[in-house]
Amino acid sequence: MTKKRKLITFDWAIKRLLRSKANFGILEGFLSELLKEDITILDVLESESNQDYKLDKFNRVDLKVRNSKQEIIIIEIQYDREYDYLQRIFYGVSKTAIEHLEEKESYSGITKVISINILYFDLGSGTDYIYKGTTRFIGLHNHDLLELNAKQKQLFKKDSVESLYPEYYLIKINRFNDIAKDTLDEWIYFLKNEEIKENFTAKGLKEAEEKFSIMKLPEDEQKAYEHYQDDLHYQASIFESSFGDGYYEGEVIGIEKGKVEGKAEGIEIGIEQTTKNIAINLAKEGTTIEIIAKVTGLPEADIKKTLQING
Repeated sequence: MTKKRKLITFDWAIKRLLRSKANFGILEGFLSELLKEDITILDVLESESNQDYKLDKFNRVDLKVRNSKQEIIIIEIQYDREYDYLQRIFYGVSKTAIEHLEEKESYSGITKVISINILYFDLGSGTDYIYKGTTRFIGLHNHDLLELNAKQKQLFKKDSVESLYPEYYLIKINRFNDIAKDTLDEWIYFLKNEEIKENFTAKGLKEAEEKFSIMKLPEDEQKAYEHYQDDLHYQASIFESSFGDGYYEGEVIGIEKGKVEGKAEGIEIGIEQTTKNIAINLAKEGTTIEIIAKVTGLPEADIKKTLQING
């Protein structure tokens, strides 16, 4: 027998509740289960990068925190399909790493960034529902793994080359089959279904069940949440219909536009060639370049070039 309660979604919790230190335990529980180590959050950081230039892209994330190891963890929840999402998270991580390096600090001071992406669409073509990306260096000939030497371990306070570089986690919610085999799966079950079963034991979930209950929100928060959910459903419907219909319409319009533009371009090229032929024939009759220019409207330099090409 399982116990079900209507809970608010994780993205709402991130925007409203998890930014408070009083609720860090919930987020620490989720991160600890995912990263397989005890996580302590020190503070929430500004989650939108400053723009260096007007045309620079915003580094938008839902939550950015610093842990007790001075690592930065960025969490993003994405509902709409983005085909360049892999490049987007790379940009976000790179931007974050650079922003947190002091101007006169050496490269050894670059902050380790962990990117956690909770995706409600199927990114890529894999069959799993959790993917981890890291940076490793493998020998081309001996196939050995490049390691840090003793001095580097002392300098970086890390045990491996891989630990110096960003880590990426892609959680493909829709790929999860609702069978929780471990405590991390329990969290993913909650992320997908917005409910926590009575027998779940994952870190932070019991506290989340208490804090995320819709019925315990103040009345104005309940109404705000309902409005937020309606807006999400509306956006999803608009995206789905516009993607399907828009793609077809765009394809048809593109073909028709191509025909029209191609025809127009062909006519233009034909007129230009006819004018050049007139110029050539006038020149053969002994007409001066000055008069040819007046008759055809071509610049004298172009007429000379055309006559040279055509002998």
